[in-house]
Amino acid sequence: MYHKRSRFLTIMLCLGLAFFYIPLLLLVIYSFNHSKLVPVWGGWSLRWYKVLFESPDVWNAVALSLRIAFVNATFATMLGTLAALAMVRFGRFKGRTLFGGMLVAPLVMPEVITGLSLLVFFISLQEVIGWPAERGFTTITIAHITFSMAFVAVTVQARLTGMGQDLEEAAADLGAKPFKVLTAITIPRLAPALVSSWLLAFTLSLDDLVIASFVTGPGANTLPILIFSRIRLGLRPDINALATIIILVVALCVAIVALIMYRQHKRDLLDQQLAERAE
Repeated sequence: MYHKRSRFLTIMLCLGLAFFYIPLLLLVIYSFNHSKLVPVWGGWSLRWYKVLFESPDVWNAVALSLRIAFVNATFATMLGTLAALAMVRFGRFKGRTLFGGMLVAPLVMPEVITGLSLLVFFISLQEVIGWPAERGFTTITIAHITFSMAFVAVTVQARLTGMGQDLEEAAADLGAKPFKVLTAITIPRLAPALVSSWLLAFTLSLDDLVIASFVTGPGANTLPILIFSRIRLGLRPDINALATIIILVVALCVAIVALIMYRQHKRDLLDQQLAERAE
């Protein structure tokens, strides 16, 4: 009975992975298709990679998306970490329940509602104080920070809850000031969560289409908006080439984060073993 259940679970896992990865594999293969028609195979070729690298619209969109994603990930990680520290390390405080609810609200709020509300907010600000003068880099970045911060806060909060406060309390007992404890003990131990949170916020920003389409303006096309607009006019093979490059970059980033987290996990196990021997 156990072997039958194990075999069934293995088959279901393989089917699920195949359902997800086979389309990605086909996309990579067809990025090397020589034919102009995406579903028609015309032989292996790097033709569409050449077309892609000679397209200024695409690279302008890539540059804008990367700038927005970098700024968003940096500020979202800082603000989300501070929010997580407040939730885990500050104990009970007035308004904690409301603060926690508002912190995770962007996780369950439909993106259409978030985008529409931010659009109304920016229009109201423009009428009252004249800022922002136009919608583009600044408005998209602010919009992305508002929802990326929630993902960072949840990730860092889970890490803070799991790692305990023993080392921090020991450092405080030895005379370390709160800021020193934060910079010398808490943040280094949070490093894997901070790196993964930064990459998560970066990816969410780079991938966003719905919210960005509400808060952007003429001439400020992010990469998802550009891809979506081109697909509506007909799928072009150079988009497959662009998607393949994105897949490779994401895979590399995931591998780097996995290596960092693996090394941190080994260091944590070693510290735990040394502490047990010391006792």
